[in-house]
Amino acid sequence: MTPAWPGMTLAQAHARLTAPGAPFETVAAVVRGVPMRVWKHVPATAAEAFAAVRNFGPREFLVLGSERVTYDAFARAVLALSATMRAQGLRKGDRVALVMRNLPEWPVVFMAGLLAGAIMVPLNAWWTAPELAYGIQDAGARFVFADAERLSRLADMPPAVEHVFVARAAGSPPGVTVLEDVIGTPGHWGDLPDGTIADVVLSPEDDATIFYTSGTSGAPKGALGTHRSLTTNIFAAPFSLVRNAVRQGEAMPDPATAPQRTTLLAVPFFHVIGSLSVMLPTMAAGGKLVLMHRFEAEAALRLIECEKVTVTGGVPAIMLALLEHPRLAKFDLSSLRLATYGGAPPPVDLPARIAAAFPNAICGHGWGMTETSATCTTHSGPDYVNRPESCGPALPVSRIRVMVEDREATPGEVGELWAFGPNIVKGYWNRPDATAGHFRDGWMKTGDLASIDEEGFCTIEGRATDMVIRGGANIYCTEVEKVLARHPAVADAALVGLPHPLLGEVPAALVQARAPVSQQALQDFAGRYLAAYKVPVRILVSPEPLARNEGGKLVRRELARAFEA
Repeated sequence: MTPAWPGMTLAQAHARLTAPGAPFETVAAVVRGVPMRVWKHVPATAAEAFAAVRNFGPREFLVLGSERVTYDAFARAVLALSATMRAQGLRKGDRVALVMRNLPEWPVVFMAGLLAGAIMVPLNAWWTAPELAYGIQDAGARFVFADAERLSRLADMPPAVEHVFVARAAGSPPGVTVLEDVIGTPGHWGDLPDGTIADVVLSPEDDATIFYTSGTSGAPKGALGTHRSLTTNIFAAPFSLVRNAVRQGEAMPDPATAPQRTTLLAVPFFHVIGSLSVMLPTMAAGGKLVLMHRFEAEAALRLIECEKVTVTGGVPAIMLALLEHPRLAKFDLSSLRLATYGGAPPPVDLPARIAAAFPNAICGHGWGMTETSATCTTHSGPDYVNRPESCGPALPVSRIRVMVEDREATPGEVGELWAFGPNIVKGYWNRPDATAGHFRDGWMKTGDLASIDEEGFCTIEGRATDMVIRGGANIYCTEVEKVLARHPAVADAALVGLPHPLLGEVPAALVQARAPVSQQALQDFAGRYLAAYKVPVRILVSPEPLARNEGGKLVRRELARAFEA
């Protein structure tokens, strides 16, 4: 470690920042029958978080190309749409599916539904028609909001759907409402009436979101979050940055006097990083979000220069793509102050590379998952530079532990990571067995393998479950294997991860064939049922049985060696 670091211990910093009267004060609460600590000053519900929006009126909030939306215009659009949803019969607890790429309409729909009492269901915009239909049906959504491209994949809506809205469409099928007919285009949201928040009583433990993830069974599961788990993340990034200051012996910064932050959102809103780690905290602090339809490194560099972006990141692959772009040095990136990421293990040398390329920026890393409502551990600045292999310590309202069978691991010992706190979701939607298997007395068994050092810094060592993480996107092996096994020429299939310099890893498959079949034929077949990022980039075909252990489980480590030849 550097000689001057740290100025105080982690425990001392947490005690100072969470003490009575401190900006990140924590208090005791009972959440679903379990005692825990919660942030005292974080908004208790989405409605409370939204109330602060009105204070930022003329500031720009959302930027997409030439479209620029102020906080006032955003608030008017949210309230108008929320009122429309209530007028069309939306009741508290109804599910609202949101299927869009990154558009200004996405956060409008998300917040409008929450204010109306809905359980918002953001679905992966990369999913195919069968995957989207499954999510809508499994959630029992009564309302569906989609952009034109996603709507074209949803020709047959599940029977529970009663109201469908489409954004940015030249026309609409019968029975589909054009969203612009309700709230207008983003450039005219400021002309909408100044509405009021719907008269819906919301409490911190009310259901708020269903974000779909997948288990080792391959069947997507909906993680059911509450308003408390939704808003807890608002303090995650600010706390980490203030902790840096006090750990360095500096005065505690006052967020109220800080200039507006401009964040390049290079990850999808439908991911918990995009919505809960970036969008909600940015909204609560009056920051600006610069959107991209899809990430492309040179376009991102251009936006950082033109919009004077101060914060970017999302997943490690984003930063790697920027750092390795051949024209990196051609852009003025001096505005960048923070590069932060999670969702996948980053290369250990990434902090040093960021420091060399962006001398005005610090970098940060954290760990979380859909079930922890995004961030659970985080660190940045010198803490991260001095521990680049770690994802940081738990936030003061969270707890983590490593379990080896039925005992808690000793410092540095590897075992399964468990997480606890108000950010943990209630369980899996309509999956009582899966909920019982993963959640216990406020703790969640994450399936990740990790170690925790004596001071509390966590290092992810691997995954107990079979998963490939491609640029921060989870690909569950069993899901892909089941699709490949549906091909008439396939007797058995196994998915493994291959190292990739930008994405961390990419999926590859080994197939035991019962008849001749080519790699391209299997990739085309898989692409009919899976999103493109899940389709194996390489497929090895052989008539030989796949390696399995005595329990019948695939020996993936051994299978992966086939790609080393």
